[in-house]
Amino acid sequence: MHRLLSNKWTKVPVFIICLAPLGALADRALHGRLGANPVEFLQHATGLWTLRFLIFTLTITPLRKLLKLPELIRFRRMLGLFAFFYVCLHFLTYIGPDQSFDLAAIWKDVAKRRFISVGFLGFVLLIVCANVGSLLLGRTLQRQREMAIRAALGSGRRRIVRQLLTESAAITAVSHVDRAALRRARGGRADACIDRI
Repeated sequence: MHRLLSNKWTKVPVFIICLAPLGALADRALHGRLGANPVEFLQHATGLWTLRFLIFTLTITPLRKLLKLPELIRFRRMLGLFAFFYVCLHFLTYIGPDQSFDLAAIWKDVAKRRFISVGFLGFVLLIVCANVGSLLLGRTLQRQREMAIRAALGSGRRRIVRQLLTESAAITAVSHVDRAALRRARGGRADACIDRI
């Protein structure tokens, strides 16, 4: 099982399986089997698949620990991005075919029905999660290149580790100084407010 999960080609069938719900929806749309209200059917289907992919993504870490399969972590990002993909389809079916891109009607609907407000909030949070994951991956790859260049230029492991520890200590010190300055600024304002009373 470990060998299968760590194989680089295992992601291809997982990717195809994750696209299967979209293929099923496209097939139903092409053959006119979306029901009496096709827009509502598409909204419900894409919303359900978003929730399913969120659950799949969140269960990767516990399964990884319970089954002692650390290789499962390779699929968490892909499943999370598919959750984002299906929520984008859900959102597009709402603002496009359902509301005809009428911002006033959308705003009125958001104000009237709370679950739509919660849906918008969830969509914004998923945008943030998708971007943070990509940024962290890009930063990690950039850091790996930097370490490879340092090693190629003749830096030993000790020197690289020492430099990383120095950078971490400097960042920690700066954050503590900033925090102390913020506390002083807030304390000064609080003291000024107490003097006025």
